[in-house]
Amino acid sequence: MRSFTIPTHYRSDLIGRLKAFRKAQDPKKKDLSPTVLDLGPVRFVFARHFGFCYGVENAIEISYKALEENPGKRIFLLSQMIHNPAVNDDLTSRGMRFIQDTHGQMLMDWSELKADDIVIIPAFGTTLETEAKLRTLGIDPLKYNTTCPFVEKVWNRSAQLGEKDYSVVIHGKAAHEETRATFSHTAQGAPAVIVKDMAETQELGRIILGELPLARFQELFAARATPGFDPAKDLVRIGVVNQTTMLATETQAIADHLKNVMVQKHGEADLKAHFADTRDTLCYATNDNQDATNELLKAEADLALVVGGYNSSNTSHLVELLEQTFPTYYIKDEGEILSAETIQHFNYPAHKLETTNDWLPTKRPLTIILTSGASCPDTLLDRVMLKVLGFVEGGMDPLVVLDTLVA
Repeated sequence: MRSFTIPTHYRSDLIGRLKAFRKAQDPKKKDLSPTVLDLGPVRFVFARHFGFCYGVENAIEISYKALEENPGKRIFLLSQMIHNPAVNDDLTSRGMRFIQDTHGQMLMDWSELKADDIVIIPAFGTTLETEAKLRTLGIDPLKYNTTCPFVEKVWNRSAQLGEKDYSVVIHGKAAHEETRATFSHTAQGAPAVIVKDMAETQELGRIILGELPLARFQELFAARATPGFDPAKDLVRIGVVNQTTMLATETQAIADHLKNVMVQKHGEADLKAHFADTRDTLCYATNDNQDATNELLKAEADLALVVGGYNSSNTSHLVELLEQTFPTYYIKDEGEILSAETIQHFNYPAHKLETTNDWLPTKRPLTIILTSGASCPDTLLDRVMLKVLGFVEGGMDPLVVLDTLVA
């Protein structure tokens, strides 16, 4: 797989060597078992896969390239380039400005932009309507387009479904940039509807089966369906695609449920005429991170620390998996660890910061799971690990231990 040129302050000698060690051991990524760094009184357990993915590194490389190639020009980020505050803050510190927030609300007026300005499209992509708006201003939206190739793969699959007269069911969060972009691109060629979870999918299935009136579709999905969506005819042939950062297992369960609904409605023999197999839209990085996190659930650990931006969908799903088994703290960086007694962490379902006391057990040895989302620089994990290590008396130098491990 291609390697990217990204600023060295995002690279970590420690975590990078740990990843390189595992890659050399297991180049085909068949072993999902975690890596244990035993520092004596504290052991850190790392997921087999975590941190920057292909799409994120691609976006970072393009963004910093835009800075290098356009000295003196005004450079704008359409919205957060990725969902990590450290990366976005670094870009804005270099003079970049945001045009929109993550929900598509304007932070400045379009009229402030000029034809010779540079606008960077984020890794999530953007809507066709926004692309058209930029073109009317004389700005090429594709010159510095950091849209993840795996997001574009979903758009291409949606287009193929539309060409074959399928409607597209999008599993995603309707307010998320990627889902808004996927909906826009899908809508140009096919009827589309967004479902956020299995509960909504089950409601959709009951509408398809006639167990609920068609009017129920309008009640639930009118704001998340293409204009003129007619459930009577547009739910006869369907395919499922996803926001790439959703739980892959949930997307697959949603697709399986709707497949079974179509079998019940139309019969097994006629299934292909009513349901398209679209499992190839699942993102490899999301799958790898989630599969590796599921493997962490088999570990014996005292707690888990998950590092990432608080609006990062893929990171929130890692938290969702780990908190089933361990006390789990979702933090954006080491600054949230206030002391050995107190930690500030994000409650994703409630969308608020919380403070927990007595979070770090006094037992020794202590075992801590440490992982991160796909938009989190490895250097942040270094800093989190070192801060925790500073609270534990007698902990060994992780670089010395790593030298022994990889020797």
